Amino acid sequence: MSVLQQALPGDRPERPAMREGVVTLILGLTVVLVIMNTMMFNLALPDVAADFRLSPSSTSWIVTGYSIVFAISSITYSRLSDFIPLRRLFLIGILSLSLAAVAGYFSNSFLSLLLVRLVQASGAGAIPALSLVLIARYVPIERRGKAMAVIMSAASLGLGLGPVAGGAIVEYLGWHFLFVVTAITLLLVPFFAALIPTEKPQQGSFDVLGAAFAAIGTTGLLLFLTSSSWIALAAGAASLALFVVRIRTAAEPFVAPALFRNRTYLLLGAVGIAGYLCSFATLYLLPQILVRHYELSAIGAGLVIFPGSLLSMLLSRRVGGFIDLKGNDAIIRYVPFGLLLSVVLFAAFVGSGYVAILLAYMVLSVGFTFLTSSISNEMSRILKPKQIGSGMGLFQLLQFFSGAFGVALTASALGWQKAYTLPHAFSNIYWGLAVVALASIACGLAYLRSRSRQTATA
Repeated sequence: MSVLQQALPGDRPERPAMREGVVTLILGLTVVLVIMNTMMFNLALPDVAADFRLSPSSTSWIVTGYSIVFAISSITYSRLSDFIPLRRLFLIGILSLSLAAVAGYFSNSFLSLLLVRLVQASGAGAIPALSLVLIARYVPIERRGKAMAVIMSAASLGLGLGPVAGGAIVEYLGWHFLFVVTAITLLLVPFFAALIPTEKPQQGSFDVLGAAFAAIGTTGLLLFLTSSSWIALAAGAASLALFVVRIRTAAEPFVAPALFRNRTYLLLGAVGIAGYLCSFATLYLLPQILVRHYELSAIGAGLVIFPGSLLSMLLSRRVGGFIDLKGNDAIIRYVPFGLLLSVVLFAAFVGSGYVAILLAYMVLSVGFTFLTSSISNEMSRILKPKQIGSGMGLFQLLQFFSGAFGVALTASALGWQKAYTLPHAFSNIYWGLAVVALASIACGLAYLRSRSRQTATA
């Protein structure tokens, strides 16, 4: 065991015991429902626009607003976990998600629907972030890989189930019933109350000003990416500049400045960010080409995506066992090449039939699950105990932002290529994503070299 793997959170004997298997199962189920909730509503936007007589730009706020609040919620809850008991934060997050879903079923105006979705996002963003913190804090290092893999495969399954379930519900029952799926999380509240370990509050304070600057900054950039508003870009850039000043001067900053000086952390994070960008861009692109070019229904498009997500879930236990037995080095070194292979397959065969798309997405989904599981596990090993909350939270925020950036960039790229056929335009985009995959390979190799030098000099 290397120096970097010693004395880390989750290995400390003073932590109370936790029923790892049951808790990991409950976390995985909750993450599936959370990610499904995120994906399903995309398919309801045309119906919502028709019901409330809205323009597409107005309706898009349901997705844009949700995305912004979800991202900020992730890092906020992670930071709060440094001094507020995890059980309390989990219950606040899941109750926000589930009770808002109950209210959403009775939404009868666009404003009430938008407010409900924003409250849902504030709770939904807490679940994946706090799940990773809980595993890093309580699961011993020799079993942590399996637990991380379950969470990541649950996210992949939610991404695959979301379009299938959402398309079927919207088509046969109506968009109000989408909230019924998310309301199921209310039944999980007693399990969280009983199974999450009891902790005592720690001394600490929350940097409200730093959080506000981060929220406004990321909101401005996301709005620029989705609406091309230069005012939003200026406000976002100014807020991020103030955020940098704030974290350097605050006694207990929202994000520890040391994270931005930690080269190994940044390189490792870059590998995951590249994976998220390719995955989210693909999940945006595939339904469009499957519906517009291959003329499949929304449910049919979802069924093409689903096998890759299912395979990722089935292999999650094996990848977790591999990580626990062999460590993360092999996955960080070689799996980015699988990411490159998948986007090259898309670029070469996206117009050859939806079976080719199904097979290429299986490669991408499995590689994405392997990579994100390994990176989350490795990050829990290299971060200092006091940096777990803010470090994992910042990583979640950057991942989500990269996913939103990938979607916005690919949407713009489709607009630039109106003169081309759809398969030609999609192929060009995937050749561009191949560059991102190459960057992931380079960052992974650079991380392993950097960490080896640190270990040798420790």
